[in-house]
Amino acid sequence: MSRVWKWNRPVTVREVLEDLQKERSIAYTTVMTVLDNLHQKGWVRREAEGRAYRYEAVSTRAAYAAALMNDAWSQSDNPAAALVAFFGMMSEEQRQALTDAVRIVQGPETREAAAPPESAAPAQPVQGPEDPPQNPASPSDPRGR
Repeated sequence: MSRVWKWNRPVTVREVLEDLQKERSIAYTTVMTVLDNLHQKGWVRREAEGRAYRYEAVSTRAAYAAALMNDAWSQSDNPAAALVAFFGMMSEEQRQALTDAVRIVQGPETREAAAPPESAAPAQPVQGPEDPPQNPASPSDPRGR
């Protein structure tokens, strides 16, 4: 999946094979089998192109990571304690990303109400839900699904 996500476009078995062979020896049939398994599990969709297929991710890497986090959090018998422990493991950069993400989810109305006084340093611009990143492979769904 990392290779498919990396390109963010439909890829062939040959393209993935050539990229993987830069790092290690691997057989065409191995890559073909893995991509076919990912297709059967619903992780990628494929479209015939001549005698080959082009595979593309059904979801983004970010959506996958979010689903993993949600699943792990929902397994906790004390979600608040789990979040506190998780936040304690975060680096300063990760905490800043979390702060930015909360601002995005809250929306522009909340951001305006919580705006710092004019004497405060301006915050870095944050991309809001009104302009989410597009998955070029799926322009009709802004979440890349």
